[in-house]
Parts: sequence; C-alpha cells; structure tokens
Amino acid sequence: MKFIHVTDPHLITPGELLHSLDPQKRFSACIQSINEREADAEIVVITGDLADRGQLSAYRALHRELKRLVLPYHLLIGNHDNRANFLSIFHDAWVDDYGFVQGILPTAAGRFLFLDTVQPGQSAGIYCSKRCQWLERALSDSAREQVFLFMHHPPFDVNIPFLDRIGLENKQDFIDVIAGHNNIRHLFFGHVHRPISGSWRGIPFSTLTSTNHQVVLDMKGTAPVNYWNEAPTYGVVLLHPHHTIVHTFPYLDNEPLPV
Repeated sequence: MKFIHVTDPHLITPGELLHSLDPQKRFSACIQSINEREADAEIVVITGDLADRGQLSAYRALHRELKRLVLPYHLLIGNHDNRANFLSIFHDAWVDDYGFVQGILPTAAGRFLFLDTVQPGQSAGIYCSKRCQWLERALSDSAREQVFLFMHHPPFDVNIPFLDRIGLENKQDFIDVIAGHNNIRHLFFGHVHRPISGSWRGIPFSTLTSTNHQVVLDMKGTAPVNYWNEAPTYGVVLLHPHHTIVHTFPYLDNEPLPV
C-alpha cells in the first residue's frame, strides 16, 4: 500500500503571509506535486495544524485546495486548529462519541487509527481519559491486525526545548494505553516541523517538515529565532507486509542537475 503524509499547512486567510511565506501558495504547490507524481497512492493523510489561527476563511481555503486533489484524504487537527470551525466546514470528518476528531480506517495494510490530541487554547497536547478509553477499545478491536497510529503531537520529547515545552502533556497515560499492544507498526505525527525518524518503545516513527515554515534544529535552546525557511516536503509511504519505507520529497526544491 502507498499513501502520502503531509503535515502542518498552517493556512491563513488567502493572500496573507505567515513568517514572510505564503502558506496557501506552498500548500497549493504540494497538492499539484502529489497530483502529478503520486496519483497512484491510496490516500493522503494530513496530521494537523491545518489552519494557523483556526479561522473559517483558512478552512474554506483548505477545502477549495483539497477539491483539486485527485486522491481521497483524511485530516487530523492540531493545536493551531479550532475544532468547531474545522467541523463546520468539513462536515464529513470523523468524530467519536465524545466529539473528538478521531476515527479508524481499515486498509489492505492494516488499520489506520487517527487521534485527536488537541486541548483548546493550549499549544501543548493532551490525550485525556475519554480519548484513552477510545484508543484502548480501538487497539483491542484491532488485536489481530497491523495498526498504524496518526496524531499531531508526538507522545515523547524530541530533544528540541522549544518543541518539548509544547508536546503531549500526559505522556505516561498514553504509554499505559499502548503498553502490551505489540501490533503497532508505525507512528506518524506532525507538530515538530522537522524531518525526524527513529524508534520509541519499540515502535518506529517518522515526521517531516511543514508545507510552510520549519522549526530551527536547536537542541540547546539558544537559537535567537524558532522558525526558518527550510524546504517544505511531503512523505511517500510504502507499507509492505514486513517493512515500511518512508520517502521524503522536497516538492519545491527538486530541479535536475545538468549532465
């Protein structure tokens, strides 16, 4: 199975700039590149921070752009998103019994579990007791299948102080839920605006740069700025029965070199 991972578009009112960049233009170029290069994928998953300020105008712009996409898509929300405004535009988004933007997608490769880590008004994430109950049921129901988790906030520190201060607050609660479930194949997340991969508690993970601005790789917490203009990317993910491959494509920075 092949799917596309996109994260953190941070759309605002069309025509405005964010950190001196045009998030609408950059996201539009991402959609165009996926249409041209990756139309054989099965789905596009966008892991949150769809809008930078949670504005209705930004979600309307996102909806218009996604109409151009030749593939089906699934959207998660992040800490910059407004859950109510998002749902007012994306009426068919999955919502659990408690009103959180969560759902389960059966695929040929296994079950995709889409999680909601947003706590309104806060940059840090949380996975509250109601959401933990939902995830425990979802994992138990998926015990005989491979599981792929998708969330906005990573459930661990990434050793960048600026990001770790606004990570998932109740990490241990999340750990307690997934403990004992040995069928979690991979964890995909957003939020960090950096290309990061590794393994956490035996679970492989990956994330990538935003389609707009990136976070400075500053593991000492001494950089004078937090954001910079590093290449935006999307991920091309190949799920095989016994391995997972994640290619990262810088869709605005890929000119061929002369022979």
